[in-house]
Amino acid sequence: VQLQASGGGLVQAGGSLRLSCAASGPTFSSYVIGWFRQAPGSEREWVTGITRSGGSTYYADSVKGRFTISRDNAKNTVDLQMHGLKPEDTAIYYCAASSRLHNGADRTTTRYDYWGQGTLVTVSS
Repeated sequence: VQLQASGGGLVQAGGSLRLSCAASGPTFSSYVIGWFRQAPGSEREWVTGITRSGGSTYYADSVKGRFTISRDNAKNTVDLQMHGLKPEDTAIYYCAASSRLHNGADRTTTRYDYWGQGTLVTVSS
């Protein structure tokens, strides 16, 4: 599967953005999808994940209550709605797919098989 992330941009603190991850291939619903982010000088960190059906979602404590992940398997897309953005949310955001995981809470990057190219989110104070 090939992943294409989009929707990043520059936003003021407290603002909102919606990221989208579009996937190619007929088996999109076979993949657990996660969003990760990487700030300059930092390691890539897991942000949120969603199960194959979309029935369960998981969030890092740092974004819980502000971010919402959703997927549309008919359209092969996973969206990340971000509200209440903070300067510390500034990072390149990546979507990733795994055919091996059974839930969306795995934070281990090596367990994800496919990665999008990333989209930059910049939150100004």
